[in-house]
Amino acid sequence: MVHGFGGGVGLWIRNLDTLSRSRPLYAFDLLGFGRSSRPPFPSDAAKAEEQFVDSIEQWRRSLGLESMVLLGHSLGGYLATSYAIQYPSRVSHLILVDPWGFPEQTPDGQDQGTEVVKRPPLPRWVKAIAAVASLFNLLAVIRAAGPWGPGLVNRFRPDLKRKFKDLFDDDTMTQYIYHCNAQTPSGEVGFRAMVGSLAWAKRPMLQRVHQLPPSMPLTMVYGALSWVDSSSGDAVVRIRNQAPTEVILIDDASHHVYADQPEEFNRVVEKICDSVK
Repeated sequence: MVHGFGGGVGLWIRNLDTLSRSRPLYAFDLLGFGRSSRPPFPSDAAKAEEQFVDSIEQWRRSLGLESMVLLGHSLGGYLATSYAIQYPSRVSHLILVDPWGFPEQTPDGQDQGTEVVKRPPLPRWVKAIAAVASLFNLLAVIRAAGPWGPGLVNRFRPDLKRKFKDLFDDDTMTQYIYHCNAQTPSGEVGFRAMVGSLAWAKRPMLQRVHQLPPSMPLTMVYGALSWVDSSSGDAVVRIRNQAPTEVILIDDASHHVYADQPEEFNRVVEKICDSVK
């Protein structure tokens, strides 16, 4: 399981126990995020992406995994796809959860797509990241806030506290996110190198998804209430043609599908894992 931008393994707290009941489950902090090391990243988009992907492959080799069901959320979905393109023999099924970086940006700033689907407006925190990205490292504001940093996370991401309120009656989750990102900027530098205007990817994955082997099963899971447009999933189905590709929308779920509707999310993932021989 590969988390998204600014996250860490702790965000899978609603999923780890269930998904590990009948099989080994692995989750790690992406290079430059959470408790992983904080190396420098190049400013070139392709090279930054390659450094992320190389780190995933080094992790796989260190554990001796021959193949795996690879699941990625948001930025993790983008990187999981890139990894599957480069190391197809290692991925038995690719699961992308509200993946970032797939659509191509048109001159008017809209996603490429043939079907117009009314989606929720971009949340404030996404707009804030987009604005900050053009100036300096994305999470610099949190670090500059010093002891007020956790309060800043609470202000911009009150939804994170709400998603886990039945597990924690305090600021545990927002404190966790703060401490994941209060360290030396690293992964966010790599992400910034990969981001174009308004948080679109400089190298949209829709331009490369055809490089996945036709034999590789791909499932794309979206939150029906997410700001991420699921029409990219429909485009992937068309691009892959006869290759096994499925798009699943989970009702009453936003971008963090796994936390909004954990029972349904876990059921979908378990069913996919049970189908892998």
